[in-house]
Amino acid sequence: MEKPKRLPIGTFDIPVQDIRRGYYSAVYFWREKQILEKLKYDKTVLMQVFQKNDAVVCGTDEAIAILKLCSGFYRDPNRAYSLFDKLKIQGRAIRNLYTKQNYHDIEDALDLEDALRVKTELEIALCDTWVDKSGELQIKALNDRDEISPWETVMTIEGLPQYFAHLESVYLGILARRTLVATNVTRVVEAANGKPILFFADRFDHYTNQTGDGYAAMCGGAQAVATDNMAEWWGNKGGGTMPHALIACFNGDTVEATLAFAREYPSVPAISLVDFRNECVNTALDVANRFAQEGLTLWGVRLDTSENMVDASIYRNGQMGSEKPTGVNIMLVNNVRRTLDRNGHDNVKIIVSGGFTREKIKHFEDNKAPVDAYGCGSSLLKGNQDFTADIVMVDGRSCGKTGRWYRPNPRLAKVE
Repeated sequence: MEKPKRLPIGTFDIPVQDIRRGYYSAVYFWREKQILEKLKYDKTVLMQVFQKNDAVVCGTDEAIAILKLCSGFYRDPNRAYSLFDKLKIQGRAIRNLYTKQNYHDIEDALDLEDALRVKTELEIALCDTWVDKSGELQIKALNDRDEISPWETVMTIEGLPQYFAHLESVYLGILARRTLVATNVTRVVEAANGKPILFFADRFDHYTNQTGDGYAAMCGGAQAVATDNMAEWWGNKGGGTMPHALIACFNGDTVEATLAFAREYPSVPAISLVDFRNECVNTALDVANRFAQEGLTLWGVRLDTSENMVDASIYRNGQMGSEKPTGVNIMLVNNVRRTLDRNGHDNVKIIVSGGFTREKIKHFEDNKAPVDAYGCGSSLLKGNQDFTADIVMVDGRSCGKTGRWYRPNPRLAKVE
């Protein structure tokens, strides 16, 4: 079986100078590196990376990129530290220049041009003092999307520790975050029985997490992501149709808002968000009828009723008390499906979102709810997939802290 191809190092937007300098590392890792460098430490160690849960590993390619680009040392540390401090000051100056946003002014444009030139010169000077030692490390790792068991070794790094000691915070954090998202998405994909999972987690965390989260979600089996940034590593684009805000701009008229979308983006499948008036059934029917009159195709309707609201159809149908009536529930989905079908709109799909977890999706599937796709968000960013790294061998001899020992894993692939 052919080995999966790893993502090229250039895929990742890595702040190389910052990571080489230990700017993102716990201080004690950087101090470990400095001590070992001054001692001219010459013993080869084996660092072993693992975590304690059943999971879908992700982030190995990104962690490898960190090790490839940032393992080594400064041949003139004091000069490098001075250059790095100047680089940070220059970066702040450039950010201040960007706030002017008036580059039609020749003087402002020249100031920015000069500042960027100085920044580039500092980065080149830092690169000149950096001695790359990544080629002297032997790295073995699992591949993104591999299922792992508790305590299973997912990566080993072998070499002189002073070359990579400062990177532990960074590569462990990458593995923890990416594995968390990939595992969570995989589990909801499994619960959905083959129905599409749409990764709508853009608004639930810092925007800088989007790129890697989107990649991890796709590794987990998500079929769409919310933003272009989330799709970047796959070479795709974000997907989606309309927010509640667009409907509000049309004075709460979902039909007109959906028509405006369909006319502006005729090549994008039109999905109408139908809970704005808390009338999912009637709104879905109104949109479907209008689209049919206009000769347009309505791909689907999305139900996103708030968890503290009860849709009007449930009151009208006397369904209060039969099961939890709030939010998007099976009764509501059935109400919408029956109404669309009875009025000749059986081709219109139903997408649900809002508070969907693995357990809620399983409940819907176990009860054969007529859902065609699930939109998931914040639940996919919750949980714990912490990774740990330990030196377990020194010069070929066992040397781990009590309770930790070398766990060989024949599944690991050598990184060329």
